[in-house]
Amino acid sequence: MTQSFQTPQGRRIAYHLTDGDGPAIVFLGGFKSDMGGTKAVHLEAWARAEGRAFLRFDYSGHGESSEAFTDGAIGDWFEDALAAIGLLAGKVILVGSSMGGWISLLVARQMPERIAGLVTIAAAPDFTEDSMWAGFDAVQKAELAAGQVALPSEYGDPYIITKRLIEEGRSRLVLRDPLDLPFPVRFLQGTADADVSMDVALRLLDHAKGPDMRLTLVDGADHRFSDAACLDLITTCVSEVIKAGA
Repeated sequence: MTQSFQTPQGRRIAYHLTDGDGPAIVFLGGFKSDMGGTKAVHLEAWARAEGRAFLRFDYSGHGESSEAFTDGAIGDWFEDALAAIGLLAGKVILVGSSMGGWISLLVARQMPERIAGLVTIAAAPDFTEDSMWAGFDAVQKAELAAGQVALPSEYGDPYIITKRLIEEGRSRLVLRDPLDLPFPVRFLQGTADADVSMDVALRLLDHAKGPDMRLTLVDGADHRFSDAACLDLITTCVSEVIKAGA
């Protein structure tokens, strides 16, 4: 059953919480995705079978949570994630998909003492700057300066990218300053990902510092990373970081 809570900023966040042993697993979804996605639901079923606590939630402007998507920015969704994690006691395992990978890195930087391990799936750190802004032509930059620009999406309606999303994202970048990840980390990346290139995964691995970091490249996997083999790999990596951090 879907539950909800209100963040300190007044946003209503919808979530599903499965009771179980800790550290709880927290799934952080991607840009314009929701907590009903294949990876989130698969992980929830796996966690329940393992008797482990699991949390999935919708950022504001996503899924069943309040607010309009176009009113949001990386910082808002980061605040939503912090508030969601605040529902849990003790340490957590973060599983961040695409934009959720970026947000999980922000969470890890903010509260490393709460993190028992991290798994990212096609992580997209700093994408508002390094992918969107860097890829805009002069016309698109002019449109953005006036308020917003529409980008085509293979997942449905065009993405409406706002000036605030780009400008606020510049205060949330994680690949410019030192990034310490003092816990077990597994980065997962598909070689056929058309949205996040392998270069991003390699840059993240090179930039971050930690005692136990591994990057796994999956030949032929796309950005969804949700076929049976990829889903099995995600749960394997979650198991690894749980055991490594025990």
